[in-house]
Amino acid sequence: MRPETSARIDELDTTLTTIEKVLDLDELADRVRELEQQASDPSLWDDPDHAQQVTSELSTVQSRIRRVTGLRERLTDLPVMYELAEEEGDASVADDELAELGEAIDSLEVTTMLSGDYDQREAVINIRSGAGGVDAADWAEMLMRMYTRWAEKNGHKVDVYDISYAEEAGIKSATFVVHGEYMYGQLSVEQGAHRLVRISPFDNQGRRQTSFAEVEVLPVVEKTDHIEIPDNDIRVDVYRSSGPGGQSVNTTDSAVRITHLPTGVVVTCQNEKSQIQNKASALNVLQAKLLERKRIEERAEMDALGAGGNASWGNQMRSYVLHPYQMVKDLRNNYEVNDPTKVLDGGIDGFLEAGIRWRMAQQQEAEGAQ
Repeated sequence: MRPETSARIDELDTTLTTIEKVLDLDELADRVRELEQQASDPSLWDDPDHAQQVTSELSTVQSRIRRVTGLRERLTDLPVMYELAEEEGDASVADDELAELGEAIDSLEVTTMLSGDYDQREAVINIRSGAGGVDAADWAEMLMRMYTRWAEKNGHKVDVYDISYAEEAGIKSATFVVHGEYMYGQLSVEQGAHRLVRISPFDNQGRRQTSFAEVEVLPVVEKTDHIEIPDNDIRVDVYRSSGPGGQSVNTTDSAVRITHLPTGVVVTCQNEKSQIQNKASALNVLQAKLLERKRIEERAEMDALGAGGNASWGNQMRSYVLHPYQMVKDLRNNYEVNDPTKVLDGGIDGFLEAGIRWRMAQQQEAEGAQ
């Protein structure tokens, strides 16, 4: 085995050992036994909401244990693979396994950094076009495609709640949910203004255009959050859904717009044929927005007392340059790549990992300054 290969395996072993200690596999196994006992109780389904919570947590914890033990087994088998590879004179398969295993362990290490109150939840993403006219609307649609492509590649389902199409091209705004564990924790680092520099396809003189789109990421609200919204605090408007397709969803007044009167927050939903379903989805998004508003207010109060750092990362957080050179750069942590096409096709894992590590460093720095 090559010295650099042996060193890399040792490095991965150290990282995985740390992960195992952080996750505490013995404690997770105890939790599985406890949840299995609850799940076997015939009276569990007398309370469907509680039953769903128990079975969901059981599945999550079991999956977490399988993921870690599976990686440990693969890492243990790797030296044997290299021994066989040396006998055959071809280490390409073992090298591929080492690379894949390294990515999987690094990804799991990042997940262990997601310990916030809402990090484990699914994510609601709102995208709004900003300055830049039709180019900004087109850019907002490109960002939506980037996130949905990332979700598809990673096996996460996406539900689109609402899209407001721009007149010439692109979208004014979109709201969609990315389902899956730790989606909010991972995608929350995408929040902020995204800047695109390119030769405008809408400019007949072929001039360079800079456009902006805003990304907002919220945790999906759960029943335990207790975000109560009195009926007299909201105004509900219904209207005919808009957009391409000509399906029955576009022929009835099924779209719903909800305005939260005390804050002025407005949400819309038009993806369902039923007005009732659209109202329920819109209320879920409104609750998510109010929950995030509450979280920010509480964090601001803590910051005022010297209990934390700045809760805001500023406005512009990433630049995507397609002309005169090719580059995508995160302006917070300086992580960059020179293949915008790959990034815009959903290849954002490097940015997510860099963002999470940067956020962790910021938190540790703030805690050390107290």
